[in-house]
Amino acid sequence: MRSHYCGKLNETLIDQDVTLCGWVHRRRDHGGVIFLDMRDRDGIAQIVVDPDTVDAFATADKVRSEYVLRIKGRIRMRPEGTQNPNMPTGMIEVLAKDVEVLNTAQTPPFQLDDHNKVGEEVRLKYRYIDLRRPDMIEKLRLRSRITHSVRAQLEALGFLDIETPILTRATPEGARDYLVPSRTYAGNFFALPQSPQLFKQLLMVAGVDRYYQIAKCFRDEDLRADRQPEFTQIDLEASFVDEQDIMGMTETMISGLYKEVLGVDFGKFPTMPYSEAIQRFGSDKPDLRIPLELVDVDDLMSSVDFKVFSGPAKDDKGRVAALRVPGGASLSRKEIDAYTKFVGIYGAKGLAWIKVNERAKGIEGLQSPIVKFMEDVVDEVLDRCGAVDGDIVFFGADKSNIVAEAIGALRVKLGEDLNLYTCEWAPLWVIDFPMFEADANGRLSALHHPFTAPSCSPEELKANPETALSRAYDMVINGTELGGGSIRIHDQAMQRTVFEVLGIGEEEAEEKFGFLLDALKFGAPPHGGLAFGLDRLVMLMTGAKTIREVIAFPKTQSAGCMMTDAPGEVSGEQLKELNIRLRQKAKVEEEGQA
Repeated sequence: MRSHYCGKLNETLIDQDVTLCGWVHRRRDHGGVIFLDMRDRDGIAQIVVDPDTVDAFATADKVRSEYVLRIKGRIRMRPEGTQNPNMPTGMIEVLAKDVEVLNTAQTPPFQLDDHNKVGEEVRLKYRYIDLRRPDMIEKLRLRSRITHSVRAQLEALGFLDIETPILTRATPEGARDYLVPSRTYAGNFFALPQSPQLFKQLLMVAGVDRYYQIAKCFRDEDLRADRQPEFTQIDLEASFVDEQDIMGMTETMISGLYKEVLGVDFGKFPTMPYSEAIQRFGSDKPDLRIPLELVDVDDLMSSVDFKVFSGPAKDDKGRVAALRVPGGASLSRKEIDAYTKFVGIYGAKGLAWIKVNERAKGIEGLQSPIVKFMEDVVDEVLDRCGAVDGDIVFFGADKSNIVAEAIGALRVKLGEDLNLYTCEWAPLWVIDFPMFEADANGRLSALHHPFTAPSCSPEELKANPETALSRAYDMVINGTELGGGSIRIHDQAMQRTVFEVLGIGEEEAEEKFGFLLDALKFGAPPHGGLAFGLDRLVMLMTGAKTIREVIAFPKTQSAGCMMTDAPGEVSGEQLKELNIRLRQKAKVEEEGQA
């Protein structure tokens, strides 16, 4: 039906006849001449309809925004003074000979101009209209380029694209499963995969050697800006590799992708142990664009007559950390109160601070409600932080994990609010993660997943599980965990030891993971892998605020679809086939019979 896309027209096509199909982006009537901005997925072209073409003019006079048209015409240069160098097709226009309405359209619920601000609920309800906007189409186009580049790079390295099952069994991977009832196995359920983890390990046992997949994954968990109940992973696994092999291949892949798509040269990624990341930045995914660091002052605060500081300083599980903000003395009390409220989200009971107005004046040159409690050590504290006139120093004092989370989050917020970024992109690898983390009752759980290999022997792991490190690695860019992976356990004895440490008995292990334990008996090779969040990657590369911006049909924060009104009810007949009875409905029926 068409000969060209609107956005592909340029000066090389002058005097050529073209046929275009698309939507009316805008209609303008200028003194008897009608101008139509015609839009398709590749861009916008200006169409001129002259009264001399009687039929075409009569049709153009009736069209409105979002009508679907086919237009035949000839390309010509725009008259001098009307050209738009900021628009790809801004030097030319199409003089229409024929205008055909392929379909009419109601007035859309919002304008499709880039500058037009529309509430997200409306955009998600009418997503098929929202996706017509040029900036949304461009995000989807970039996503397609990214997946194409990733496939090409991985296949060049010998990776095979292999699909793994969507209907599988529930396995503990850190989040709730989406369950699917089985009609043929009454009372039993499939689970949608949180990741292809076990299947890709089995592919390594099978001798596939190198596997990848652009995989759909599902997690029934609380949502944030960078999470969705269904999401897409760039998943890969390889045999006969160590950490450096996987990290090297994937670093090359991501660096090549950024170079190809954005023209960004990352250089060599720095590497940082988990313990250092937590100590310096309060996060296992630090944003290295922000030049602020947490500084420990426990030793200085243990003797002060201020229990808010001295208590955590003397506690083995406590921490007192300072965060110096250059130029922060200009912050108002209202702004400081807002930051105090912010750290409360992360469990902090308050936010102490010292404004350094003029250090040469001693205590008199400092402004703070707490300085009177720490006169003997304040100079040492400020020296350790490197504080100078005009700075503010914030303090966190609590359990170590609360201080890290609260002051780490404050660091990121200050970096954004005060625009403290020192560069545009900051990638790194975080390594040497703990194998396990303990809950409030001391029960251990796998920090990543229970198939991650420890960097010690089974005997050492059993003797000191709390201090054991894993062979895991995360790629972080600009404070976002882009991908995580590990070398896997390929030895049955080690896998059973990990299950034992986690309190998974032999019977439970056989029930849930018997197929994996059986596979490890038959010559499993050393192997490892990594999974990138494709949605997060596209979000980073496009500068989008949430991953919903880069998914064609995303869910809301409450995991629903406003466009299709999913999830929805199903008929009683369907439930009966699945041997399911809804408790709430049953309760209503019982009350009605009473």
